[in-house]
Amino acid sequence: MYISLIQFTEQGIRNVKDTVKRGDAAIGEAEKMGMKIIEEFWTMGAYDIVVLFEAPDDETMSAFLLKVGSMGNVKSQTLRAFRKQEMEGVLAKLK
Repeated sequence: MYISLIQFTEQGIRNVKDTVKRGDAAIGEAEKMGMKIIEEFWTMGAYDIVVLFEAPDDETMSAFLLKVGSMGNVKSQTLRAFRKQEMEGVLAKLK
């Protein structure tokens, strides 16, 4: 699970009327790469969009973000998110 905090670039805000269409395109691209966009939120504040993803691994997530970022409309900060069960597995490794 991953959470991306996204900000529009100057290009992205100039073309803000297309943001929902770009979001739909991102969903399709994610599916092609074996990922799933769980939810997209357009937000107020420091970030313009928050997206919740499922991806098979960090490499796939990174490739997706690089591809989206290379289009020039957004920049992102992405967090690896652990569900409760996953966190319990992490904690079980503490000795």
